[in-house]
Amino acid sequence: MYKLAAAFALLASPALATGLEVEIEGEGANGTVTIDLFDDIAPKHVEQIAALANEGKYDGVVFHRVIDGFMAQTGDVLHGRLGGDMRRAGTGGSDRADLPAEFSDFEFDRGVVGMARAQDPNSANSQFFIMFEPGPFLNGQYTVVGQVTDGMDVVDAIKRGEGQNGAIIGQPDVMKKVTVTE
Repeated sequence: MYKLAAAFALLASPALATGLEVEIEGEGANGTVTIDLFDDIAPKHVEQIAALANEGKYDGVVFHRVIDGFMAQTGDVLHGRLGGDMRRAGTGGSDRADLPAEFSDFEFDRGVVGMARAQDPNSANSQFFIMFEPGPFLNGQYTVVGQVTDGMDVVDAIKRGEGQNGAIIGQPDVMKKVTVTE
């Protein structure tokens, strides 16, 4: 009976081998967000995110697209640095190759972290988003890479953008420091 319950637990919840601690600061959010990364669901995406974080590439990158009731997007390590031309934030990725989609049955619920991409399903690179609310229309269409396990109140405080695309007006909130945890 125990083996069956343990097997079901593994199926119901992905293994959590790597995580991120994200220090956020700005006009809206100030605090730390802890994210468990799902290396069993999206190993290539998790490997890329962890490598970029270990290299310090996410440090100083802004939340460039924040839509109330939907999600907060960040991770443009090429054009999304605080102090850069914010009109270009969200148009870049990293110097690493784009990744093939690793779609799963994991649902986009509140606190889920997904990879942003262009229209091509195999175009995710460095940008990711955190869900404020469930987004079932994303299920099976975007790669799930993790889940916020602590600091969702900080995520909820991220400065919201304006208009249909959630563009930030003025000073955006920023990932001051992103650290990989084991």
